[in-house]
Amino acid sequence: MDLTQLSACSQLMTILLMLAGGSPGSTAGGFKTTTLAVLLLSVGAVIRRQGSARCFGRRLPDQVLRNACAIFLLYLVLFLAGGMLICCMDEIPLMQALFEAASAIGTVGLSLGATAEASEASRLILIFLMYFGRVGGLTMIYAMAAGSNGASSQYPQEQVTVG
Repeated sequence: MDLTQLSACSQLMTILLMLAGGSPGSTAGGFKTTTLAVLLLSVGAVIRRQGSARCFGRRLPDQVLRNACAIFLLYLVLFLAGGMLICCMDEIPLMQALFEAASAIGTVGLSLGATAEASEASRLILIFLMYFGRVGGLTMIYAMAAGSNGASSQYPQEQVTVG
């Protein structure tokens, strides 16, 4: 199938599907479907004014939500930054650059043909995104923070209004 013939809406939907990746235990890149499920369950809990996310008669620990938020944000930032950098450096249309970045971070292998035209710097960005997408967000976070120990004391808690 010629992916360049897809409408902008179809390309955007493909980008979102590539970012969502696969389920845990699979070799798919991108953030895992369980990460997305935890985030959606947490949104539902906020809307229903529940203390924590629940699923199948079980409560999800706050640490799971923090991990899911960190992973999702990390993938989103890297995806957007990579796509915008490729767009700016090679003057590729933004949607095409985002498609290439999503394909790289999701380790999908699809392309709209922009990779062939990309500069060496853009290809290095795509290589980094592929590596990150394959190794995984949580693994990278833990590897970067390997030498740090958890604090034995805690700061006072503050209520912050978000919205």
